[in-house]
Amino acid sequence: MLHHYPRRVTYLMLALTALLIAYPLWGPFVLGGQSAFFIEKLTTMLIFGLFAMSLDLLVGTVGLVSLGHALFFGLAGYTLAIASPEYSPASLWWMVPLVIAVCALTGLVVGALVIRTKGIYFIMTTLAFGQMLYYLVSDATITGGTDGMFVMFKPSLAIGNWQILDLENPLVFFYFALGVIALGYCFLRWLTRSYFGQVLDGIYDNEQRMKALGYTTDGYKLVAFMISGVLAGIAGMLMAMQYGFANPGLLNWHMSGEVLMMVILGGMGTIFGPLLGAFAYLLLQYGFEHLTTHWHLLMGATIIVTVLVLPRGLAGLILDPPSFKGHLPASRLKTGSAKSMPRTFLGISLPHKRKDG
Repeated sequence: MLHHYPRRVTYLMLALTALLIAYPLWGPFVLGGQSAFFIEKLTTMLIFGLFAMSLDLLVGTVGLVSLGHALFFGLAGYTLAIASPEYSPASLWWMVPLVIAVCALTGLVVGALVIRTKGIYFIMTTLAFGQMLYYLVSDATITGGTDGMFVMFKPSLAIGNWQILDLENPLVFFYFALGVIALGYCFLRWLTRSYFGQVLDGIYDNEQRMKALGYTTDGYKLVAFMISGVLAGIAGMLMAMQYGFANPGLLNWHMSGEVLMMVILGGMGTIFGPLLGAFAYLLLQYGFEHLTTHWHLLMGATIIVTVLVLPRGLAGLILDPPSFKGHLPASRLKTGSAKSMPRTFLGISLPHKRKDG
């Protein structure tokens, strides 16, 4: 099966999850008075982590680079803003299915058109669809134009008069977001290891061969596109809930490019790598913003250095730690064959998808 990673990956993810769960215990000691503010930053990192993982399903698993993935991210935010009552919170019981349905339907329509293209043409068509929606909501009166729309209340999670979770509480919302991201990660891990994931892996390696074996590759790619869009939409809904508004900036291609940088920084094709990349990217951004107003220059230089020094991203350090014997990775020392060389995409190395079971 696919994506059988070393146990240290599982241990690392469990340790990081435990660290986040225990934040109320160590946060005040480490950050002092900034701990309450930083919990919102951590929530944002989690949301972008889900966004990055959803894009990695396309980029790292299927090999489809999208520059319009913010379409689903912003669409879900606007769906929440438009469907929410003005003077009372919406119910999360029907808001989540609504967001999923809207994003799935959009993914079906857009995906049916864009998967007919390949390479740079796929990149440009996804970019075009994303920008179409961006300019549409920027000019539409119902969406508030360039000012966007406010979400006055976070959706409620209640059964009758019993409120299960008070999502207006930042700490409760943080744990809620952590639970959603954990479910998203487990789902993607299961999906990439399933039969469906193996077919996607085969499409990445050699689509023509998969067609010759009788697989309808366009159908598999369309389903992957829809799943990726739905997960990105859930992240967009959480972002609108977090900050209480939806504006055209959520749909802009800059947002798609930024999350693609998170995927590259973390390591494409690994699922857990983009999650780590989102945390690393936003932590770097937060630090650089406090150093200089020209933090974009520092961020760009960091990304360039990372690609040159760590072509497989942060995940590469975990999956295949560097060996000092001959300065070669451990996998190459064991085999010494060409098969141990990592696959590359747009000049960036991808980890092997090993079939060991």
